[in-house]
Amino acid sequence: MGNAALRDIAVLEEVPFEDLAGSVVAVDAHNWLYRYLTTTVKWTSSGKYTTAEGTEVANLIGIVQGLPKFFEHDITPVMVFDGGPSDLKTDEIESRREQRRTYEEQLETAREEGDEVAIAQLESRTQRLTETIQTTSRELLSLLDVPVVEAPAEGEAQAAHIVRRGDADYVGSEDYDALLFGAPRTLRQLTSKGDPELMDLEATLEKHGLTLEQLIDAAILIGTDFNPGVSGIGPKTAISAITEHGDLWSVLEARGETVEYGDRVRQLFRDPNVTDDYEFETTLDPDLEAARSFVVDEWGVDADEVARGFERIEGSVVQTGLDRWS
Repeated sequence: MGNAALRDIAVLEEVPFEDLAGSVVAVDAHNWLYRYLTTTVKWTSSGKYTTAEGTEVANLIGIVQGLPKFFEHDITPVMVFDGGPSDLKTDEIESRREQRRTYEEQLETAREEGDEVAIAQLESRTQRLTETIQTTSRELLSLLDVPVVEAPAEGEAQAAHIVRRGDADYVGSEDYDALLFGAPRTLRQLTSKGDPELMDLEATLEKHGLTLEQLIDAAILIGTDFNPGVSGIGPKTAISAITEHGDLWSVLEARGETVEYGDRVRQLFRDPNVTDDYEFETTLDPDLEAARSFVVDEWGVDADEVARGFERIEGSVVQTGLDRWS
């Protein structure tokens, strides 16, 4: 969840969708897509999204079901895809792979026992963004005229950069690490029911009397996806220690502690690998017939599974008017 302990630090408030009309959201695409992918797999029969050759493309159902939330509220999504992960994330990636292997073993047992409930749960937990899912997601988004930006590294960092440059209004991500990458305003819960949650960087810094650099130091003490934290230091202790001592190294010296990769993690958040080499239009013109054919005819997804999603997208195109979408 991208340092979920930051929730105890971040300033969060629910924001009505109507207040977001006309805005542009730079979405952490892998984060968004994975949530819809796992939900689809959990609640949909695999035969609905598996080709005759056995290739699973549940992502296509997820995209068609997830995009209407943006369109119906007159919000333009810009999907920002990850590039190569930082080598600092190697341990985290291996940990996730090990957890997936455990789930796969449990899934095999559940299938042998015919436990349908466990099968559905475990199939969702073993999902990964395969090459086919990566490719078909981009192709479907292109047909729906949804802008795509390719990040050189972390998609979340690139999304934050896009907002800081003024090319989008919000970052869209479930990960609290968006704060550390300097995202001014982040919308969470875009894949959940109800209104989203706004995470405000400036308000967070003001509340705790910190600079962004100090917030990053506090997060390193707590632990991030890129480094283990210091044992016994949680959000409140980290904020207190940084406030008292000023920065990461002074806190560690005062406590007689060390933190692995601290300097490199600090640099990763302070100066992330991002690019200005992108461009996108925010007046969209989705080709619904081509998109429907791609999903149903080319990839064999059950038409009934995406019918309502396409109806909602088509309805939103009319509702928001020709000035915005075509």
